[in-house]
Amino acid sequence: MSFSSIGVIYGKELRDTLRDRRTIISTIVIPILMFPLLTLGFGFLAARSMHKVQQETSTVMLLGATNAPALAATFRHTEGIRVVPPSGDYAARISDKKIRAAVEFPRDFEKDIKRSAGKAPEVEIYHFAGETRSQVAVRNIQRILGDYRRQIVEARLAEHGLGRDLLLPFESSERNVAPPEKVGGNVIGGLVPYLIIFLCFMGALAPAIDLTAGEKERGTIETILASPVSRVDLVVGKFLMVFTASTVTAIVSLSSFALTFSLPFLAARELTGKSQVPFDLSATGVAAMLLLMLPLAVMFAAALMAIALWSKTTKEAHSYASPLMLLVLMPAMAAMVPGFDLNAKLAMVPVLNVSLVSREVLAGNYPWPLILLVFGSSCVYAAIALSLAVTAFKRESVLFRM
Repeated sequence: MSFSSIGVIYGKELRDTLRDRRTIISTIVIPILMFPLLTLGFGFLAARSMHKVQQETSTVMLLGATNAPALAATFRHTEGIRVVPPSGDYAARISDKKIRAAVEFPRDFEKDIKRSAGKAPEVEIYHFAGETRSQVAVRNIQRILGDYRRQIVEARLAEHGLGRDLLLPFESSERNVAPPEKVGGNVIGGLVPYLIIFLCFMGALAPAIDLTAGEKERGTIETILASPVSRVDLVVGKFLMVFTASTVTAIVSLSSFALTFSLPFLAARELTGKSQVPFDLSATGVAAMLLLMLPLAVMFAAALMAIALWSKTTKEAHSYASPLMLLVLMPAMAAMVPGFDLNAKLAMVPVLNVSLVSREVLAGNYPWPLILLVFGSSCVYAAIALSLAVTAFKRESVLFRM
């Protein structure tokens, strides 16, 4: 293996990639714009839509209103609530979104309240679970019922010459004792590894296919093979280009994500003069996580090259890579599952092990035996994938598969 030949191949592929606008857009431009557009754009639209829903008038049906005339009158005079006549088909009308909720008052509701003894009467609220406008109506109904409940309690206390302080014999408070780094690792320690794993895979996908199946379609694979360079040097040079694209995409995307995520907190600090960030990420933890991701990026780059080499066309290569993406994303999500912790057995499972150990190091925990096991097993898997790519590149039946 000649390092000078590998450098020549790598430099040639790098220059070709930098000339390709589509690759630059998919590797750098889209990752930079993706998180601001998704985070800020979607957040703005969601907030605007939710504000619009909350401003709408909720249509509510009162069942048994004669049992609670005072409370029913409160509903009718509350802004944002429109009361419709009672009907027996209230459940179907809620399901059809013709009304948002229904409130049923039990018989002798106000009499039982004034009696203030025995079992408390129960008000039933019928709604559409999961439907946003119905849930807004339920919150408004609960607010009205809560205000009415407090008025009754205050009246009862006043009858006995007692104040509201009687209902609150002591106060309680919460205080975080964990350092900000550990809090940050537990809050977003599962999301960050998932994003980096996904971005490493996506960053390697396009160049891996273009430098292999794309060469076949363009008819340039024969020219490259005719050059006075060994097959091993060729595949290693191409692999380094794919690996570079994978890591650059991940780093650029992670930087964009970090900047987008921190902008609202930085703006709040400038306005208030106080830090509004309740957690932090350790620079050591992030560096350790990125180091653990390197063998995984090697494995992705080599595996995608081997798959693309086996394919006749770029379209066929994409069809093979799509199921592989699901196999990568499913274990990558494991770090976001509560109670799913790293152990010796899981440390041997590719992708899953890196996802779980990254969550640990971001939280400030360094289980060194498991970290070494994860890193070692990932390096073995990366070497296997790279050897498969080299083997595939040496076989004429694979290179000229028609």
